[in-house]
Order: sequence, then structure tokens, then C-alpha cells
Amino acid sequence: MRRRRRRVRRKAAAVCLCTLAIPAAVSAAVKTVPHIAEAAEKLGSVTVGLENEPDKYTGEMGFNADFIADDNDCISEGFGWEEEAEDAEAEQNEEKSSDPGAKPYPDNWTEDDGSIYRTTYERYSGDKFFGLDGGGQVRNETDISNGKLLEESRLLPEFTIEKNGEPQVLIMHTHTTESFEPYEREQYDDTFNYRTTDPSKNMVMVGDRIAEQLEKGGIGCIHDSTIHDYPSYNGSYDRSAETVKSILAEYPSIKIVLDIHRDAIASGDSLVQPVVTVDGKDAAQVMIISGCDDGTMDMPNYMKNFRFSSLLQQQMSFDYSNFTRPILFDYRNYNQNLTTGSILIEVGSHGNTLEQAGNAGELIGKSLVRALDKITEE
Repeated sequence: MRRRRRRVRRKAAAVCLCTLAIPAAVSAAVKTVPHIAEAAEKLGSVTVGLENEPDKYTGEMGFNADFIADDNDCISEGFGWEEEAEDAEAEQNEEKSSDPGAKPYPDNWTEDDGSIYRTTYERYSGDKFFGLDGGGQVRNETDISNGKLLEESRLLPEFTIEKNGEPQVLIMHTHTTESFEPYEREQYDDTFNYRTTDPSKNMVMVGDRIAEQLEKGGIGCIHDSTIHDYPSYNGSYDRSAETVKSILAEYPSIKIVLDIHRDAIASGDSLVQPVVTVDGKDAAQVMIISGCDDGTMDMPNYMKNFRFSSLLQQQMSFDYSNFTRPILFDYRNYNQNLTTGSILIEVGSHGNTLEQAGNAGELIGKSLVRALDKITEE
């Protein structure tokens, strides 16, 4: 039986803050791994290019420390995520039990395995990247021209938000059990696979922080905590699609679906911790994924999703310098055919801490309220 928690948030209207500007790039902070730190000091302020990045991302694609050591300009691929094809043996073992029980978050840790290092991803260079008028960037992995996408980014979403007590936003998690580091440290414990059913330490915690800000902003919200990726990881998107369809049928007022994930950026035995400091607090950097239809995905309204992605990207980029990594616009579905306001947000990576991820959720929520105020009915 699925576990589900729904919360409809209702409160008075918030003040609209109309804010768009282009943030300046600042140099990245890299520490913890000696040869990384040495190379970063040698390179100084670096823009990240595409020359060494693969055309498609089909697994965990991450930072390659050898690139840095060789003075290559690609600090990070920075767009890694896990496809639904985990280790086959692990998947089979999970499915042997019809009742695998909870997957707890560890109580005890070792700290003598691979390294964790901090970095701040900044502006990227290369033909596939372009900047948005209000700040932030897009990485275009499609055949659509950058110029066409820039034009679309200047258009508002087709929907409007109503502060009438009805839910407008659905927050959910296809990979609910994704988790993070327990605290700031230089090395990680390789016996932990960064997954847990504990809602205080997986993506539900991040979703809660977003939902809290929507509540404060008077925007009705449902946060669904159904676990879709445990005990079986494969088929997560099929299961989450059914959850979303069910909630949309029950609450037709919903305009926006946020699928909140975390990324997985690693190189060899090292994990990356993409982080930015806002008001003295560390927050995980975030990345929006906005899918495009190649003609086979039954997603004719993908460009309307992209307009919403662009609105939120610009707002977050204006509000918090270097908080966002470029929007990934690529031939991907991720159930984004279900509304015209469906996006996937990667919050940090498995090298980030629980606190950093929670702080990022709060920042996402604050920017989301400001962005939605621009399209709220009076």
C-alpha cells in the first residue's frame, strides 16, 4: 500500500515582488581534495564549457578530476542523474521480498572512504548554453535553436494562479527515497547508498520546506509523499504518473507539478558538493530539467512547460546569485506531459548535506512564490 501525505496550504495573499536582472558570475570555491584545490587555485576564475561533455546523459555523469588537473576548462559536467536502470542484481534482490520493510537512515558512520569536495558552479560557456534576460542560463540539448528558446522564455506561462484556497501546486517525488550526507565532512561512508524511507531525511524533507513557503505566500499546495522508488526503483516514473493523474483528477485546480529530486555528481571515488552561501547559510545548488518532445513522447505542450521553467529560473537566479545551474532542456519526458506547468528540479547532489538540501528547498519556495505572484489573478 502506498504511503501518502497530502497537505493543502491556505493563507492570505502575499506581496508581489517584480524582480528581473542578470547576476554577475563569481569565481568557484573548491576545497577538500588537495589536487582539486591546487588546480582550482591555478585556474582562478573559470567558466565551464561543453567540449568534454557527452551529447547525451544516460547515467551518473559528473566531475572528472583529471580534467582539472590537466588544466581543461570543464570543471564539471554538472548534469548527472540516475536513469531507471540500477544494478540488475540489486533490483532482483529487492523484488524477492514483498515486504522489505523500512529503509532507515544510518545512525553510525565511517569517514575513511572517498572524498567529498565543495564547489560552486557558475556560468557555463559553449554553443549549447545561452543566458536568459532575467538571469540564469539554459543548456539546450535539442535541435531547436537557442534563439527560438530565448523567444519562448520571454513569454509567460499560459496558466494563472488563484489565491482562492484551492490547491494550485502539487509537490511530489518520483525518487522519494533519495537522500544526502548527514553533515559537513571531508570523506563519506561508502556503505550508505543515499536512499532512505525516513521522510525527515529524504526528498520529502526538501518538499516540506518548499511547501512551507507556498503556505506563507498564500498559494494552495499539496505535498504528496508517496514512495515510488522503493522497494523497486525501476518503474518509478510509471508509478509516479499514476499518483499525479489521481491527484489532478481530484484537484483540477492544480496548475503546477514539481517533481523534486536530487542529483548524483561523482568522479571515481569522490563526491561533489555543489553549494552556494546565501545570507550566511549554505544551500545546495539546484537545476531545473525541462523536457522536449522529439515526436515520440506524446508531449505536445513541452514549450509551455519551458516558459514556466524559464520564469522560475530567472526568479531564482535574480534572488540568489549562483543558486541555479543551467536549465537542462533535452529530449526527456519525466511525466511532463501531464500539465503545462510540470518541471523536475534537482536539489544538490548526494555530496550535499541534509541541511544544505533543506535550505535549498526554502530558497526554491521563496522564489517560487515571487515568480507566481507575477501570474496571479487579482
